Amino acid sequence: MDKKAILLGASGLIGGSLLKQLLECPDYSGVLVLVRKKLDVEHPKLKQLVLDFDNLSAHASEIKGDVVFCCLGTTKSKTPDAAQYRKIDYQYPLDVAAIAQANGAEHYHLVSSMGANADSSIFYTRTKGEAERDLKAIPFKSIYIYRPSLLDGERKESRFAEKVMISVMRFINPILTGKLKKYRSIKIEKVAAAMLKESLTNKEGVFIHLSDQIEALT
Repeated sequence: MDKKAILLGASGLIGGSLLKQLLECPDYSGVLVLVRKKLDVEHPKLKQLVLDFDNLSAHASEIKGDVVFCCLGTTKSKTPDAAQYRKIDYQYPLDVAAIAQANGAEHYHLVSSMGANADSSIFYTRTKGEAERDLKAIPFKSIYIYRPSLLDGERKESRFAEKVMISVMRFINPILTGKLKKYRSIKIEKVAAAMLKESLTNKEGVFIHLSDQIEALT
C-alpha cells in the first residue's frame, strides 16, 4: 500500500501516539498534520501544515490524503467557552472532513466518546453525538467512529482527579466482564493502534467501536 494520512489533533494523547505509529508504518508514505503551531517532530514522511482552523478554506488545496484521522478534542477546563468548545469538538472535524472528501479522501476515522448521543441533555455527549451524526452525511467510502472510555495515559497537564480515576480503573478493570467490559479504561496506544489497523482494511460503510471492541482490535 502507499497511503497518505491527514491527521488532526497530533499534539494530543491519542493523536501523538497515532502520529508515531503512522510514521513507523510502511503502508503509509506520508502524513500531513494540521496544527496551530509546529510540532517538535521531524521525519521524512511528515508534513506539517500550520493554519488557523477558522480559516481552513485558505488551505483547502493542501488538505489532501487518502485517510483522515481526527483526534481533536478538548475539556471544559481547557476551553470554558461553549462556542469555542463546539468548534473544536464539532465544527473543525466536519470542516476538514468536507474539504478532504472533496479532494479525494475516502476514509475518515473519528475519536468520539462513550455515551455520544445527539439527543443528550449533556453538552459534551450531545456535541460528540452531533459530530458523529453529521459526519455520516459526508459521502466517504468508510467512516470509523471510536468511543473509548476513560483514557489511560500520561498527560502533559496534571489532573489529580483523573489520576485517581485511572488508578481505580486499573484495579477494577479485571472485574468488569460481559456487558461491563466497555467501561474498562483503555490505554491511549491501543486506541491509536486500533485506528491504524482499521485504516489498513478496505471495508465500506459506517463502523462504531466501543471501548471493549477497540481493545479487541489490538
